[in-house]
Amino acid sequence: MFCKNCGETMNDNQAICLKCGVKTGEGNAFCANCGNPVSADAAVCLNCGVAIKKSGAEGDLGGKDKVTMALICFFLGGLGIHNFMMGETKKGVVKIILSLCCGIGGILALIDFIKILLDKYVVDPTKAF
Repeated sequence: MFCKNCGETMNDNQAICLKCGVKTGEGNAFCANCGNPVSADAAVCLNCGVAIKKSGAEGDLGGKDKVTMALICFFLGGLGIHNFMMGETKKGVVKIILSLCCGIGGILALIDFIKILLDKYVVDPTKAF
């Protein structure tokens, strides 16, 4: 395994790169499989052919299954349950409050449901509590 930020060789159980200090899996300058440089907008490493996973990319549901998250969003989305499951705690709390006070949590859940189905939903792990 290689650091995606600096290309340094890493052990599989390392939490951060010892050379640059970046968390494992973060960065987009190097291929995690072979360690060769890749362009910032590349979807596949041209050296080894491995798909390059972008963090925070469209359609990334925090590692959760699309169908499962769509069903949970449809049935329990007004309470923000899908947001809690994807690690968006702050968004989930806001939806609970809006549902109890104004009743518009369901409208926001419908928007999220459509985004999930169209692969346009983006989970931003930095926005969680």
